[in-house]
Amino acid sequence: MKLISWNVNGIRSVLGKGFHNFIQAENPDILCLQEIKANKEQVDLQLPQYPHHFWHSAQKPGYSGTAVFSKHKPLSVTYGGALREGETEGRIITLEFESYFIVNVYTPNSQRGLLKLKYRQSWDAEFLRFITALEQKKPVIFCGDLNVAHTEKDLAHPKSNYDKNPGFTQVEIDGFTNILKAGFIDSFRHFNQEAGHYSWWSYMFNARDNNIGWRIDYFCVSEKIKNRLEHAFILPKVLGSDHCPVGIALK
Repeated sequence: MKLISWNVNGIRSVLGKGFHNFIQAENPDILCLQEIKANKEQVDLQLPQYPHHFWHSAQKPGYSGTAVFSKHKPLSVTYGGALREGETEGRIITLEFESYFIVNVYTPNSQRGLLKLKYRQSWDAEFLRFITALEQKKPVIFCGDLNVAHTEKDLAHPKSNYDKNPGFTQVEIDGFTNILKAGFIDSFRHFNQEAGHYSWWSYMFNARDNNIGWRIDYFCVSEKIKNRLEHAFILPKVLGSDHCPVGIALK
């Protein structure tokens, strides 16, 4: 069972950059996308291997949004779940399967100057309440662009960014720490403790070529299903967005 998550930074844009070839090559069972920036009526997708499509587009055109494509039919699907503003921005889709929930999330950015850091703090608390409530029913797998580098190993220049730039403030770090304390596992760190593995790079200053990046895209799983984790991976060579795909394989 392979699951892949990718912030595509505009699904219409990534379609012209090898998207279908990537899907054919990786062939995930479930594909979770963030920042789709479109409604399904605006996109010509050729994905016959995925009979189940779920879109949660933002009310604001060309902004935010999430989508999930699955080979397997879920028991139920819900949209939203953390703060009303987040629901109008299409930031969460939850699929319920027999053994677990899968949550696809696009966490709000605190923005330049940390203008939305207080909102982000509220979002993190509400999202944690949301996933812990789900976990009372069955284990949870959640994935997506969480817009936080958790430790100094998760970005190339931690000292110059700490508490100054969005994604590496103590407020955001604490928000992710609280998720781990609640019993969720950062799947990539479960297998790999090395620095230098990133999932987002600025378009400026040849950041990607020089691997000056941030690891802000995640798969996290409930402690209860940790033993089902077979592999967690990042695919930095896959182009088409300023993010690259990340994924897990489950036994």
